[in-house]
Amino acid sequence: MLRLEQVNGKNVWDILKLTVEEDQKNFVANNDISIIEAYTAITANGYAFPFGIYENETPVGFLMIGFDIDDYWDDAPAIAKGNYNLWRLMIDKACQRRGFGKEAVQLALDFIKSFPCGKAEYCWLSYEPENEAARQLYRSFGFSETGEADGDELIAVLRLPG
Repeated sequence: MLRLEQVNGKNVWDILKLTVEEDQKNFVANNDISIIEAYTAITANGYAFPFGIYENETPVGFLMIGFDIDDYWDDAPAIAKGNYNLWRLMIDKACQRRGFGKEAVQLALDFIKSFPCGKAEYCWLSYEPENEAARQLYRSFGFSETGEADGDELIAVLRLPG
């Protein structure tokens, strides 16, 4: 059974060791970059929740949730304002193809639906157009592409319960 644990001083080094397959590296930022982005978002009056994904006591992945925009996000897509986003998701290359990605998305959505930063209408995310595995995974949860982009990535949204 998977669980999420906020990245902290005790687990950060284990989370930093996790990596994806070589052909997946253009689909997701390294965990060190993600953790730096979380810190800089928080210091810019934004919200970021970096989590290790654990199977029992073993780290198997990383995900990060964001909310709204921060003071320095100049080119934020309109959907970002006042909404949650599944900012990052990665499963370590040694742990892929075991259903952890799907279970992790469910855990992320459960966290988001607790509205830790207040109510919102949507959860949004983005992915590279050629990342068909991500597209199918997110579609299975009801995310739908908007036709908009965040940089080169496609944006998909899910309406949250009111």
